[in-house]
Amino acid sequence: MADINTSGGGRHESKLKAKKMSTRVDFTPMVDLAFLLISFFMLTTTLNDPVAMQLAMPKPIEDGQEDAGEDVKESQVLTIIIDKDAVWYYEGIPEEITTESLQQTHFGPSGLRQVILAKQDRVEAAFGDKGKTICLIKMTEEAYYNDMVSALDEMDITKTKIFAIQELSEGEELAVIGAR
Repeated sequence: MADINTSGGGRHESKLKAKKMSTRVDFTPMVDLAFLLISFFMLTTTLNDPVAMQLAMPKPIEDGQEDAGEDVKESQVLTIIIDKDAVWYYEGIPEEITTESLQQTHFGPSGLRQVILAKQDRVEAAFGDKGKTICLIKMTEEAYYNDMVSALDEMDITKTKIFAIQELSEGEELAVIGAR
């Protein structure tokens, strides 16, 4: 461990000076202990499981089964279309979607969040409950996955309880292409 060297250091012994003692510390056991501790903690540590976003998806309706859900009023629905560089939205369930019915916004507190909150206020005025707001989220093929996560985050921030991820219809796709 620690040794004390008591040699005179090679000088003449005839002089009557006090001997200097040199100290030498052997760090070999300390290095061994460090590697043992690193090995111990590496082997006993549990790694975090990858965290995935949990979505509760409804069961699909099978053939011959009736839909037991409530009828959806057109004034409850807000459709959000996520594109590559923009977020489009429209209200209601139109027969045919056109470029004039699409409105553009962006992610963030002054964008999509305000659109959702305003829709919730209108639904609350009409039905007496903000919780009856329904958001349909759709993505174009050019949209980024991160934008979908941002839209789901907005659903959580605005406490929108009823939302669905759906495929883009041909009419909506043509309207988005025309609005670009």
